[in-house]
Amino acid sequence: MFLHGGWLHLIGNMWYLWIFGDNVEDRLGHFSYLIFYLLCGLGAGIVHTILNAGTEIPSVGASGAIAGVLGAYVVSYPFARVLTLIPIFVFLQVIEIPALLVLGFWFVMQFLSGTASLAVAGGNSGGVAWWAHVGGFVIGMILVGLFPRKDRPRYEWRS
Repeated sequence: MFLHGGWLHLIGNMWYLWIFGDNVEDRLGHFSYLIFYLLCGLGAGIVHTILNAGTEIPSVGASGAIAGVLGAYVVSYPFARVLTLIPIFVFLQVIEIPALLVLGFWFVMQFLSGTASLAVAGGNSGGVAWWAHVGGFVIGMILVGLFPRKDRPRYEWRS
């Protein structure tokens, strides 16, 4: 969970953690968030190992744990609006989309990619630990309910 395959891998993981992690940390509290994050990473690694038992490709990265944070976010804040960059032909548009749609789409893509990877060379398609993402997400959805809610008051901007 603490090694990455390069700068882009690290930056991509930190981007997701920056967007979604602070709200989940607010919900759980600092220490509980750390325990939650580590449990999600451990669980994601176990799911990945079980579904890729024959692979000799090492796994690195925090994306399984971060997927757990995404799962917790979708359970905790399903209707929160996420600013999303949408390409429409040659134009780029930034719109707000509910977290449930953004993260639901992300989860489905991980699941389909993971399923496809199992069909290709017994899961040795290399590069991305799809099942760590799927496992982490599901584990995060389940585990977040086991932690007491400690939301800190949030300030609301009014225009």
